[in-house]
Amino acid sequence: MQTVPEPELRISPILVSGPSGNRVNLVFFGDGYVEDEYDKFVDDATKLAWDIAGNTTFATVRPLLNIFAAFTPSNESGIGISGKPKDTAFGLYRDGTELRGVYTSRRDVARAACEVAAKTVGCDYPILLGNDPRYGGLGGEFTIVTASKLNGPLVLRHELGHSVIEVGEEYDGGFAYYGVNAANLSSSTEETFKWDHWLTAPPARAERAVMPLQDYAWAMLNHSAPFISTFTSAGTYASHVVVISLSGIPSASHLRVSLDGKDLGWTPREAIGEDRWHYRLHVDEGLKEGEHEVKFELLEEGVEGDPGTGEGAQLCSVEVIEYGSEEEFNTTEGHISAYPTFSIDNTTTYRPTNEGCLMRLVTTEGFCSVCIEGLWHSLLRRVDLIDNIFAVLPSCTSPLQLEIELVKLAQFRENKTEHNEAYAIAWTRDGEPLEQFANMTKIEVDSAQAAGTYTFDVQFFTDEVRKDPSGLLQSHRSFMVQTMCG
Repeated sequence: MQTVPEPELRISPILVSGPSGNRVNLVFFGDGYVEDEYDKFVDDATKLAWDIAGNTTFATVRPLLNIFAAFTPSNESGIGISGKPKDTAFGLYRDGTELRGVYTSRRDVARAACEVAAKTVGCDYPILLGNDPRYGGLGGEFTIVTASKLNGPLVLRHELGHSVIEVGEEYDGGFAYYGVNAANLSSSTEETFKWDHWLTAPPARAERAVMPLQDYAWAMLNHSAPFISTFTSAGTYASHVVVISLSGIPSASHLRVSLDGKDLGWTPREAIGEDRWHYRLHVDEGLKEGEHEVKFELLEEGVEGDPGTGEGAQLCSVEVIEYGSEEEFNTTEGHISAYPTFSIDNTTTYRPTNEGCLMRLVTTEGFCSVCIEGLWHSLLRRVDLIDNIFAVLPSCTSPLQLEIELVKLAQFRENKTEHNEAYAIAWTRDGEPLEQFANMTKIEVDSAQAAGTYTFDVQFFTDEVRKDPSGLLQSHRSFMVQTMCG
């Protein structure tokens, strides 16, 4: 087996909350950045890191994270297309020209880079950052993202959801539905349903919806003929949404999207340029029974798509979802129930919210409550609530001093949170509670009474976690003190 040489790394801290040995360490590794683009790489990585750590996605768990940027110069700038990597550090490439998955052709080098970083700053979750301005990414052993200004942060949050929380998709048309955010009602009961403790109105019920159209078209649009997708509706639903993703269409004057001849009023996301974006066009009325068509007409100002380069107008995907009445389908923001998700082969699983999670909508900033709880559990499997213990042993004339340093959550947070949090700290000596020291991190005991075995139990409480079956929000230590005086 050929040994991969250790890659050159220049490591810079972005966010350091504590010792690497007791934190979850995320490391950005740059791909497609030449030597002269070192500053650009650090800037791109820093923006991505603070986007996820500074907003609702990872803000509350930020004290559990360290984030670093590790630079390896590439010989060429950018990433490959059409299955052909460039001469870059980790060989990132797109399989075609579509703005979707980005892959690495040099997994062994990426593993070696993570091993090098692990020796100094830790490397629990390696992130390969491609020097490309447009949408793309992948989850798995390596979280892969691009430097797209609008999509980079969105893709990073979503792919880290896969990697860190170990959950599957919530959007329709995928094939991987697993983890805390996926359930099968036919094999669940009120007692065993995965997120029964989060349900807004128990017991769990299936919200009524159906998806009559799902088409990952990846179609280059042209002026000669519109692109048309047809589907059949049963005509028994109260409202519907047309879900589309597009690239290469920066202006509403370039494209008309219609359903049965009615203009749906599509407008592009502000400043999206040529990049890809996802859109949801809601219609508050039901479809009639029978055949329907969604039409995409590239207007005169639009630039025709080029399949060789991926440039120009492209319809990435289109789907139609129909919803039951207000009594059958609850659209209230934050409502937690059992919402159907339809896979690529049209099998059904259920997710916690309608459109309230970034695992469902990549354009959403935050996780749903169920995924957030899963995030806490995943991170606290790697992090102990107690960072350090300090002791000043007693002498005949000086007292015993014990101090514990906790991860800066709850009352010790440097950046406050709107969530309800608290640490509860209990001390005992030889099994007897020391109630006078309740919730104190530092205690002092007169030398005459200092001898004994001290224990301290730490419990962390947050309204973002309602169940902790593995005791991950607890920590325990013991410390024996012998008398120093005869």
